[in-house]
Amino acid sequence: MKLKYITLLALFSFAANTLAQQTPAPKQSDAVTIVGATAHLGNGEVIENSLIIFENAKITQVMDAGETKMQYRGEIIEAQGKHVYPGFIAANSTLGLVEVDAVRATDDEDEIGEMLPHIRSIIAYNTESKLVESMRPNGVLMGQIVPRGSRISGTSSVVQFDAWNWEDAVIKENDAIHLNWPNSFSRGRWWADEDSVIKANEEYQKEVREITEFFNSAKAYLNGDQEIAHLPYQAMKPVFENKKSVFVHVDGEKEILDVIQFMKEQALGKLTIVGGYQALKLAETLKKNNISVLTNRPHNTPDKDDDDYDYPYKLAAQLHQAGVLVGIQSAGRMERMNTRNLPFYAGTAVAHGLEKEEALKLITSNVAQILGIDEVAGTLEKGKDATLFISEGDALDMRGNIIERAFIQGRDISLETHQTELYQRYSNKYKEKKAK
Repeated sequence: MKLKYITLLALFSFAANTLAQQTPAPKQSDAVTIVGATAHLGNGEVIENSLIIFENAKITQVMDAGETKMQYRGEIIEAQGKHVYPGFIAANSTLGLVEVDAVRATDDEDEIGEMLPHIRSIIAYNTESKLVESMRPNGVLMGQIVPRGSRISGTSSVVQFDAWNWEDAVIKENDAIHLNWPNSFSRGRWWADEDSVIKANEEYQKEVREITEFFNSAKAYLNGDQEIAHLPYQAMKPVFENKKSVFVHVDGEKEILDVIQFMKEQALGKLTIVGGYQALKLAETLKKNNISVLTNRPHNTPDKDDDDYDYPYKLAAQLHQAGVLVGIQSAGRMERMNTRNLPFYAGTAVAHGLEKEEALKLITSNVAQILGIDEVAGTLEKGKDATLFISEGDALDMRGNIIERAFIQGRDISLETHQTELYQRYSNKYKEKKAK
């Protein structure tokens, strides 16, 4: 019996060490002054020799250090030769909803049903996820947590990545519903012994009508006495009142046109296209209707044989140049792992047509506007949350993205993760072997 007890104790101890998460940083207690760094404000502006002061979780000063005699406050960080950036924002992410894909008990990204605007991703968000923790050393400090599946997947929320629980993490609760628009074309199902060719989706118009009927039924319900509770319809009220955005996951040109028509018919105030592979063909229409786009990560091959070989790499840059409000997100295969590469996706846009400070907007100020959190995040400006980091070099370049210090709402957060611990462990192991 004693041996059994010791064995169990050892197993629990191993599990605790394996699953250990960095403890959230304490509330900011003293002011912090960063002096001398090149400040990339996130709005296109750069201050070469900057002075940044923040206290009580808010930025109080951002200016040129050479043009002021302002008294420094609190902890003074001499950052000459380094760079300061606003925290990067991961839009359309499932971080914290799934830990291990193959373990069903850790997968909380999808729910049963088709029209699920009342399903809230925030209550399933796991602040102690190792995946969430691993975003921070690359400067990704905030994210929009989005459910998957169904026609209407549910409602997303925006969080910061250093918290004890979801209540502490939330920046904007229930920011948008997510609608997966049907495709007008489909590919043959190989598992059903069908030819793997693209063909017209005969159910497309029916599927679009189902969406329209749901929206119309929700309006009729909300205009009635609502004597019987209907949670999906009730969840649509802030959508119709333009207090909650609609994010439509759609790629094709025809489908995007149908979405725009649907938006007008339903009098939707704020709409964002997620994916938007063929959005460039409709750039003027999107701009005219104030529709923003979150493009897929650029490190992909083209979908069509006649597309330019580098089409995914330059899509965000071309949409931005056309005047569309655009951001980059990392959805797709291995999305959660790839989210840490968000700054390098913006760096890819630099290599394919954008100025560096414009590319920075794709993961900072533009995304903050799209998510409706631009009053508190997205740029280094007086009065906004002190969510920022100091990098040794260019944070959009893998070689320069070496984060020295990071702050979320003024809190000095740890940059240690499971990966950094393993890196140190095995670096030391092979150093010792080499020394012998």
